[in-house]
Amino acid sequence: MASLIDEGKPIFQQIAERIEDDIINESLPEETQVPSTNQFAAFYQINPATAAKGVNLLVEQGILYKKRGIGMFVATGARETLIEKRKEQFYEQFVVTMLTEASKLQIGREELIRMIRREGDEE
Repeated sequence: MASLIDEGKPIFQQIAERIEDDIINESLPEETQVPSTNQFAAFYQINPATAAKGVNLLVEQGILYKKRGIGMFVATGARETLIEKRKEQFYEQFVVTMLTEASKLQIGREELIRMIRREGDEE
């Protein structure tokens, strides 16, 4: 597990994103058990309630589910759901922003494509 260092985000959200990252990169395959909230709390030296809030966020989204008396598990289809969610976030955060800035700078479609391919730097 990586450390939590993003001062701009709530810790519970960082916990949720860390679990999401582990699901996406298949460190936590579908139908495997995730660490307990107490394990997260001990590892990151945070309050167990904060860790639980991050885990519960993913339960609400259907990414994790609880097996009573056993713990939390990665849901079937969670990886694909997360990839689609992250693609949409990527589009909103980066592509829309890039297109808006390109428009301001009067960068046309072909020039933008060349820039993306890094062909524009060679001309």
